[in-house]
This record gives sequence, C-alpha cells and structure tokens, in this order.
Amino acid sequence: MELKQLESFVAVVVYKSFTEAAKQLYISQPTISTHIQALEKELESKLIIRTTKSIELTRRGAELYDCAVKMLDLRDGLLEKWKSSDEKIVRLGVSTIPSAYILPEFLPKFCKEYPEIFFHSTQSDSKGIIEGVLDDRMDVGLIGMACDNEYLDCVPFYEDELVVIAPVTEHFLELRKKEHPMSELFKEPIILREKGSGTKKAADLFLEKEGISKENLQVVAYMNDPEAIKNSVAAGLGISIVSKKAAENMITEKRLLSFEFSQYTNGRKFYIIYKKDYVLKPFISTFINYILNYYKN
Repeated sequence: MELKQLESFVAVVVYKSFTEAAKQLYISQPTISTHIQALEKELESKLIIRTTKSIELTRRGAELYDCAVKMLDLRDGLLEKWKSSDEKIVRLGVSTIPSAYILPEFLPKFCKEYPEIFFHSTQSDSKGIIEGVLDDRMDVGLIGMACDNEYLDCVPFYEDELVVIAPVTEHFLELRKKEHPMSELFKEPIILREKGSGTKKAADLFLEKEGISKENLQVVAYMNDPEAIKNSVAAGLGISIVSKKAAENMITEKRLLSFEFSQYTNGRKFYIIYKKDYVLKPFISTFINYILNYYKN
C-alpha cells in the first residue's frame, strides 16, 4: 500500500468521480484506476462500486477512507513541520506605536541585509503582545511598556517622550505662552488611549507625577488608533497625550500644537520581549541584536 494509491482513493471519494480525481491530482484517469485496483488486490476487498451516475463505498471502503484521510493528514503535518523548521520566519508581535512609527524605520533595511528571513507580524496593544509571547504564538514582541513577568526578558531598545497635543487655535496658542500651562490645559476635554495600551499606562504614570488627578479629567473618548486621535484633536474634539514619535509629523506641519511635560516625567521606553530561558533560533537572535544595535545611540 502506497501513499500515492491512498491519495487517488481519497480523491475519488471526495470528488465522486475518477475523471475529476485525475484532474485534481494532475495524473491520468487510467493511473487512478490502476491505484484503486492495486489497493483492492492488496486488501482483497472491493472498495468502490461504480454506477453510471456516481460511485459508492463499500463497508471496507468506508473504513479505509477514514484511515487514509488520517494517514495523509499525518504526512502533510510532518512535511509542514519539516518545511517550517527549514524556513527562517520570525513570528513578530508589535504594539500600536512601534508598528506604525518604529518598525517602518528599520525593517526595510533589515530585510535588505537579511533577505532570507521572513516575518509573520501581528499588531495588538502591549498587553496582547505580552500574552502572545507567553502563549508561544509569537517569538518576539515590541511593546510600549515595561514588563516584569518572570517568564519574559524585557529589554529597552528605544526611548521616546510623551507630549500633550492640542488643536491649533488662539486659545491654545495663548496657553503655550504660559510658564506652567498644565493645570489649566487638563481642564480641557481629553481623548485617552484604550486600556492595555502602553501609552495609556505611561500617561497615567506621568499624570500622577505631575499631580493631575485622573478623576478630574473630562474624558470625551477612548481610542486605540493614534492616527484617529491626532485627527480628532486637530478637528477640535479635545486634547490628548501621545508619543512624540507618533505626533511629530503633524506637529512639524503645524497641524497640531504640542505641550511638553517636565523633563523628569516625560520619558518613556519601548521594549523587546521574548521568552526567558528559551533557546532562540539563530535568525531570531540576529533580528533582536539588529534592533538593539540600530537604536544603540
């Protein structure tokens, strides 16, 4: 009994036609017939009853079909496993800010230098990426908040700062002239990032350090898309706290105003995470080291 004979048998059952089975397997119809006859001879059993309109399985034919499907699935699974082990694919999880504003900086250069390495990339918030690495759905994560999980290494690779963004209006232009505008600024309607976001966690910490109570904020919306937040602020919905990296294009184009926190509270870091005490494949280590060296200075 050979796998190619089982493939022909399963195809005949699935497509209910010798002609269609031959077409799908890219072999001739006589070859299909030869494979079925060889199986029936070896097993000493009639497997298929052909009629003028269709085919029917005998009892033993049905039993063989169930076993054949399992055998072919096992073969396909093994081949896929071997194929995957030979391919250099990084399962990368990226939180919102790194995905939109950091990854595009270095990934094209990395892929040009290492064309044999490929990526399956997933975007989520920082919490979702942490869970993905812990569950072995991702090899490496790029996130916007520190992670003290005992099973993960969490290495800082990029430093950014948070800023308050506001629409370009006479009111906010006057506020920028004040030496300490924050207390007055946070009386304005505000848009915040969603729970689980690294930016949200960092913003909560910085508000606390600035002595601004979250309970007193006039929250008008929670959003998970930095572009939607920036456009909403520019349209006058409210102010927001965002990564400077995410807002610098619209600040430079003078479509948004920015207010900086004090120098002691505005820094925030982005981190690479991966399983601790886990032997990384060499090409994954290459990717991690490339990022660390790229943003070393």
